[in-house]
Amino acid sequence: MRIGAHVDSADPLSEATARAADAVQFFLSDPQGWKAPKPREDADRLRAAEVDLYVHAPYVINVATLNNRIRIPSRKLLLGHATAAAEIGAKGLIVHGGHVNSGDDLAVGFDNWRKTFAYAADAGGFALPVLIENTAGGDNACARRLDALARLWDALGDYEVGFCLDTCHAHAGGEELLDLVDRVKAITGRIDLVHANNSKDTFGSGRDRHDNLDGGTIDPDLVVAVIRAAGAPAIVETPGGVDGQGADIAFLRDRLAVGSPAA
Repeated sequence: MRIGAHVDSADPLSEATARAADAVQFFLSDPQGWKAPKPREDADRLRAAEVDLYVHAPYVINVATLNNRIRIPSRKLLLGHATAAAEIGAKGLIVHGGHVNSGDDLAVGFDNWRKTFAYAADAGGFALPVLIENTAGGDNACARRLDALARLWDALGDYEVGFCLDTCHAHAGGEELLDLVDRVKAITGRIDLVHANNSKDTFGSGRDRHDNLDGGTIDPDLVVAVIRAAGAPAIVETPGGVDGQGADIAFLRDRLAVGSPAA
């Protein structure tokens, strides 16, 4: 089982070494911007690395929205990030489930997701697995609660779609972590990655504020249980830089009884 962290994109392999991580996640462009990712000078080094790589798509992407000025650029940016992530050997591209605006029909949001995958298929398909991530807040979200997730997966039934389970988002979104993996897999059939995060806020708060595993409002043993049940790689997106994330990785490795990466 591979365990790692979300790190700065400048030199992700050095960040992995500093944390004793065997997986890293990072952005390829400004997470709050619309610029397409640029080719990386270290692409050959990244492709050859033994560290598993994951790329997180920009937060601004929302392919579900009925707003054309957001949805259409989002489709293009998501496809561009998938291509760029594949070029560095990433194992997956994580993207938030998105939402529609208040008063808009959520069913249209699910269909907009379907159209996004159809758009990509017309361009030759996504170049690597796209992992849709559950989100913490919003009454009009496509992947906050499991009933909405089921409708999303029904809409995407003709396409191969991956799933990333965030423990903080589930807790803040109002989904109990106990037996959550079984409930998610009953819908998606898979969990490709776990974002192993504690939450600064209470259950059902709708607030997306991550905490270290030994802090926050989630029993860390529940986070461990989720990873064990999912049988998927885990990425911590927790505060504290090298020290904080390194401690979280060590905690998970100890509880899951998995060895540290080879030197």
